[in-house]
Amino acid sequence: MTAAGVMQRTYEEACKFIEQEDDTKYKVNLGFVPKMRVPGYFYVNDRLKSLIFEELQHACQRGGHGGFLPAVQQLANVAGLPGIVKKSIALPDVHSGYGFAIGNVAAFDMADPESIVSPGGVGFDINCGVRLIRTNLMEADVTDVKEQLAQTLFDHIPVGVGSQGIISTSAKDLEAALEMGMDWSLREGYAWAEDKEHCEEYGRMLQADPSKVSQRAKKRGLPQMGTLGAGNHYAEIQVVEEVFDKAAARKMGIDKVGQVCIMIHSGSRGLGHQVATDALTAMEKAMARDKIDTNDRQLACARIDSQEGQDYLKAMACAANFAWVNRSSMTFLVRQAFAKMFHTTPDDLDMHLVYDVSHNIAKVEEHMVDGKMKQLLVHRKGSTRAFPPHHPLIPVDYQLTGQPVLIGGTMGTNSYVLTGTEQGMRDTFGSTCHGAGRSRSRNNSRNKLDYQEVLDALKTKGIAIRVASPKLVMEEAPESYKDVTEVVNTCHEAGISKLAVKLRPIAVIKG
Repeated sequence: MTAAGVMQRTYEEACKFIEQEDDTKYKVNLGFVPKMRVPGYFYVNDRLKSLIFEELQHACQRGGHGGFLPAVQQLANVAGLPGIVKKSIALPDVHSGYGFAIGNVAAFDMADPESIVSPGGVGFDINCGVRLIRTNLMEADVTDVKEQLAQTLFDHIPVGVGSQGIISTSAKDLEAALEMGMDWSLREGYAWAEDKEHCEEYGRMLQADPSKVSQRAKKRGLPQMGTLGAGNHYAEIQVVEEVFDKAAARKMGIDKVGQVCIMIHSGSRGLGHQVATDALTAMEKAMARDKIDTNDRQLACARIDSQEGQDYLKAMACAANFAWVNRSSMTFLVRQAFAKMFHTTPDDLDMHLVYDVSHNIAKVEEHMVDGKMKQLLVHRKGSTRAFPPHHPLIPVDYQLTGQPVLIGGTMGTNSYVLTGTEQGMRDTFGSTCHGAGRSRSRNNSRNKLDYQEVLDALKTKGIAIRVASPKLVMEEAPESYKDVTEVVNTCHEAGISKLAVKLRPIAVIKG
């Protein structure tokens, strides 16, 4: 049977391979697609499951022709990759992507010479991620100046598809930033020393080698340092709406209802995209040479210890470092904007970084597998690391609560802060969801939604908005996404992460 051939089955036949294990977890058994080495698991509650099953049903009716493969098939195709350990996992915000579904987690055994790395398991926007900056301001302090504040942020942060940075950087600066990550930001005065402590990987992947990044990628990245970009990227002013875990919220310094925070969601821009594109081209040749056979040509990959595999991991680390520099530069600009608006200093406003998480990355981590500690290359695409209390890789101040996990909502909806759990470490390689997850394609959103109606709905909610492109308003409207509250509730119910704080937007800045 061909990879597309699974969709030659009827929907009823396909569903025979899927069994519900509990209220939030489904298992995709071996045989759903050819070559599966391990089962697939996906997490959805009753209110989210219809989307994943309807997508599968439509694909069966199409007979495998046209459109992306359904997410559940992509999950199963990943379960057939060489060196995969235990299971292929999809989180509640899962939707179809390039090769891997967005919301897919897969770990590969570093000790297995057959194990692979796949750019499709990281995504094109390498180290797309979210950071949260707290303040000591309350909602009442900003209500009257909300529109001015939104405009000030829009003026300070370069946004949009072709946006260029206002922090001037030379080719030499770029080389240093690719290698040093947030250490470059710190050296240049764009970050505070304590920001590094509150960042995944301390804001720097040490295996980065700028010589593995093509000139084309560097050329795309150079003018974009410190820019927000477009698509689902945003900077939001938010307020704490509800606290679920008082101890965790107190440790993060966001335990007062009405407290003002700023969330920044962005990635590695054109540089990361080019790194992924370059690697896919190189890996197609490596697959032919090493006779690696996959169910989907979008799952282009190379053995981890091959030249192509190592080159990609070093270039990916550079793109990840670039994304951290990007978010640090925007944090600098946000701090300046707030200080200017309130005639004080960022320090006096207590504008500390709560945490910074990545959700498109592959990293070598230690995990317990069948009672043995193993080194695994964990691919997280559209999913977030969520390490439990007492884990050595999380900051000292979060050792008792677990790692903060930042879940960005969609334009005008709530965002959440979760914490990592021991169960997540066991069940999902210490991973959880990353956001709402699309329920409509971008094209479908543009065709079905009206720009003015979306803006009016935000104004009705009292949200100030600044957007560079009207077209993107429809693509990123809440109607284009799953309900983020259902997504985080599923993760909480499944025990793979724990609800801590709910945030409500009061101003949105988008590309």
